[in-house]
Amino acid sequence: MKTRCSWCQGSFEDYVRYHDEEWGVPVHDDRVHFEFLILEGAQAGLNWSTILKKREGYRKAFADFDPTIVANYSEAEMEQLLLDPSIIRNRLKVKSAVTNAQNFLKIQDEFGSFDKYIWSFVDGRPIVNQWKSMAEVPATTAESDKMSKDLKKRGFKFVGSTIMYAYMQACGLVNDHVVDCFRYNEV
Repeated sequence: MKTRCSWCQGSFEDYVRYHDEEWGVPVHDDRVHFEFLILEGAQAGLNWSTILKKREGYRKAFADFDPTIVANYSEAEMEQLLLDPSIIRNRLKVKSAVTNAQNFLKIQDEFGSFDKYIWSFVDGRPIVNQWKSMAEVPATTAESDKMSKDLKKRGFKFVGSTIMYAYMQACGLVNDHVVDCFRYNEV
């Protein structure tokens, strides 16, 4: 039996698969970055398992995470999303996805890609921690603080430091698998 990070032990199959195949793997695809910005923002105040269960709903509701399409959602389209039970029907979170898409495109224009921008906060390579237990993992770091502050300055919403640290973990900007987890050395 494989040793995994404790947060996914005894969870449903998609949760374990997410841990085993995605969490902590360095992301360099702008569409995947945009997906995790939407999903991590949607998670605020909720459990990640809730968001994973709604991931396909988000994929459909937000045009397969295409920021160019989402940036142009109208008020009527946003109102329609608030009726969609396959996503979290929170007005501020839905509106933030559209606002963040617009700002995401501005960053792509300025830096050439969102990937280039976001990886600059960790000097272009993952931070590899050596935690023995999940209790050691911080909720925020200096890097997530800096990232959050810059994104907020650029008009992004739902990008507090805790959300951005979760984003960093998800997108592999930091490796927070515990050292005895089978994924630690793989990512």
